[in-house]
Amino acid sequence: MTELRVYLPIEDLQPQFAAYLSSPTRARGYPPFAGQHSLIIEVSPALAIHRITDLALKSAPEMEPGILYTERQFGLLELHSDRMEDLTAAGEAILQGIGAQPGDQLKPQILYHDIIEDLSDQHAIILNRSRDASILVPGVALLIYEMAPALFACVAANEAEKAAPNAVINDVQMMGATGRLFISGTLEDMRIARDTITAKLEAITGR
Repeated sequence: MTELRVYLPIEDLQPQFAAYLSSPTRARGYPPFAGQHSLIIEVSPALAIHRITDLALKSAPEMEPGILYTERQFGLLELHSDRMEDLTAAGEAILQGIGAQPGDQLKPQILYHDIIEDLSDQHAIILNRSRDASILVPGVALLIYEMAPALFACVAANEAEKAAPNAVINDVQMMGATGRLFISGTLEDMRIARDTITAKLEAITGR
């Protein structure tokens, strides 16, 4: 049996998040571009993701796989296309192939969030040593947000960028036990981003 853990369509990839997905550490396949659409799948056991990949690419060959990755327990696939119709067709083929529905995925759990005002220089320096996206600068407000499963950090980052386009994505941790997001900017933008992420995650259906 293949367990569907995450079934995540993301419309209209934003410039910063698309650039993050296109970075060498993440884009093990074809890099996506701003304005494209994405479908992200996570299943268990991990190697079942190869059957998922086969179903998707044969149903819509014009799509491009951006990430194909297996952890110890879970496998994940990111697909993107200029046409949402391609992703819908791929998603339907995947779901039919494993006998699942979108609502069979896990419902996101919000684990923690906080806004740190007027980030200190030492704090910014130590965070910059491990971030994968843009540099943090002292004095900004920093939004930190944690959720599970980890892949929901992707839609959180994209929706936050839509709602607060002047915010800066500093890190998106989308693999592992939990997902973590680091976004910086003005205090007002961080509040908008936080509330947008919370509303989006709470609206996603699942078990």
